[in-house]
Amino acid sequence: MHILIVEDNRDIADNIADYLEDEGYSYDFAMDGITAVSKTRSDAFDLIILDLMLPGLDGIEVCKTVRAESEQHIPIIMLTARDTLPDKLQGFDAGADDYLTKPFALEELGARIKALAKRGQEKQTKVVRIGELELVPETRFVQRAGRQIRLNNTCFKILHILMLNSPHIVSKDQLELKIWQGTPPGSDVIRSNIYTLRNKIDKPFNSPMLYTEHGVGYSIRESD
Repeated sequence: MHILIVEDNRDIADNIADYLEDEGYSYDFAMDGITAVSKTRSDAFDLIILDLMLPGLDGIEVCKTVRAESEQHIPIIMLTARDTLPDKLQGFDAGADDYLTKPFALEELGARIKALAKRGQEKQTKVVRIGELELVPETRFVQRAGRQIRLNNTCFKILHILMLNSPHIVSKDQLELKIWQGTPPGSDVIRSNIYTLRNKIDKPFNSPMLYTEHGVGYSIRESD
C-alpha cells in the first residue's frame, strides 16, 4: 500500500512515516496543501493521511479537490486537533472517509488504515482484462503477468480508456476530450504520457501491448 502523508508538523509526519515503514507500507510526504494536490495528480496513492490545518490549501480544500479530480475513490483519513461535531461533519462532507483527533495513538491510526484497506478490497469486483494485463478502476490497481505496475493519474486514465476500447484505436483528440474535456494542459501531454506508459507496461516484458498508429491514435491489444 502506497500512502501520502500530508502534515506540516515534521515531527508528527516523521512519527507516522516510521510507523508505516515498520508496518510494511510505502509512503510519500507533502508539507502543504498545494504540494499534496500536485502529488495526487502525478502519483498513485492507495490512501491519504490528511491534516486539516495546512498552509497553502487547508485539508478541506485538498479533500474536495482530490474527490473532484480522481476517477477512483482514494480513502482519506483526516487528522485534526478540532474535535467538535461540526468540524467532523465538515470533514465528512468534504469527502473524508475517517476522522482522527490529535493527539492519537499510532496503533489506532494503523487499525483505521487496515479497516479502510479491507473495505476497499471488498469493492474490488470490477476488473478490466486484456490478455495478461489487468486494471481495477476502483482501486487504481494495475498488473501485467502478475507484476504490479504503478502509474500516475494521467497514465492510469489513458490506460483505462484504451483497455475499455480494446482492440480499437482511440485518437489523441478522443483521449483529450475524455480526460480534460478537450483542453489538455499542454500540446505534448498525451505523447509524453504514452511514452511513460509504454515504459511501464511494455518495456519490462517480452512483447508489446500498447500500439501507436501514426496519425490515427493508440490502442491496447494482445501481442500480434
